[in-house]
Amino acid sequence: MTLTSRQEQVLRTVIEEYIAIGAPVGSRHLSEHFDFGVAASTIRNDLADLEDLGMLAHPHTSAGRVPTDAGYRHYVDAVASERGEAAPAIRLERDRAANEIDDALRETAEALSRVTELLAVVSAPAVTTSSLRHIEILALQPRLVMVVLITTSGQVTKRMFSFGDPVDEGLAEFARVYLNERLVGAQLGTRRIAAVFESLDLRSKERAFLDALRPAFETPSPGDVEGLHLGGASRLLDNLSRAGVGHLNEVLQMLEERYNLLELLAGALREDGMYLRIGHEMPSPSLQECSMVASTYGVANRSLGTVSVIGPTRMDYQRVIATVRATADGLSTYLEDIW
Repeated sequence: MTLTSRQEQVLRTVIEEYIAIGAPVGSRHLSEHFDFGVAASTIRNDLADLEDLGMLAHPHTSAGRVPTDAGYRHYVDAVASERGEAAPAIRLERDRAANEIDDALRETAEALSRVTELLAVVSAPAVTTSSLRHIEILALQPRLVMVVLITTSGQVTKRMFSFGDPVDEGLAEFARVYLNERLVGAQLGTRRIAAVFESLDLRSKERAFLDALRPAFETPSPGDVEGLHLGGASRLLDNLSRAGVGHLNEVLQMLEERYNLLELLAGALREDGMYLRIGHEMPSPSLQECSMVASTYGVANRSLGTVSVIGPTRMDYQRVIATVRATADGLSTYLEDIW
């Protein structure tokens, strides 16, 4: 949608003033505090035109305007392409061991929430985006076996398997050697994985044992939310409550279950650069009075996870975008350093 340069300026000023003061912004306020080089009547006409275009709304009988989702979207698209002041740095220890990545992501979520005063969500590298680095098959008890998978992203997953009869320790050692020789460097859920488990060279006893362990090597289910780190859930609820936003019970349920968040972040992982969803662009009805700002992080031009902030539509987009972008860049550098 094309606006005149002055309409762009007026819209931006209304949005930034509304974010700052939380009250409808009128032509008189704009004329008294900003120099647009035109009469107050011209500013009133611009506000009316922006309302006709769906960028601003006229709440109740107030003389002031507030941004609509469309107005925020127009503004945010411009802000996202700008590189303003450097965002506050979120520092991570560079000497942290690779198997402590989850701790680093958890700390990042907490720090990002403190800086933005909103809900921060950081997703761990998805298992399916990484390759297997090492496999352990451990016979913990006569009938209990643990499979440990370590990926190139530093993620460690463990699965327990129970058997009706005692497991031959030699069989567990065979599986460890066999799978490490053939699967290191493979991605979970690929044809290469299937071929190893279905090899015609396997004897019936070996095949039966490997078939029992095979679920550990399949693609994780979409409901697997163990790698989702949240910081500042109370800040989000407090912000929404003060903004008079409804659906708080549904938002709380979403934070507890996390499945909708996982689906939302999956969309961000599929896109390069900043990922923005404002108001009714959010897929869940309980989040349609919120906005999300997200960015991916990764190594070697490969996205591994996401950094995101969720808050009310009235948020400081310029600051949040810069902070999320800087945090994602910092995580990418951190992962490159420790690998």
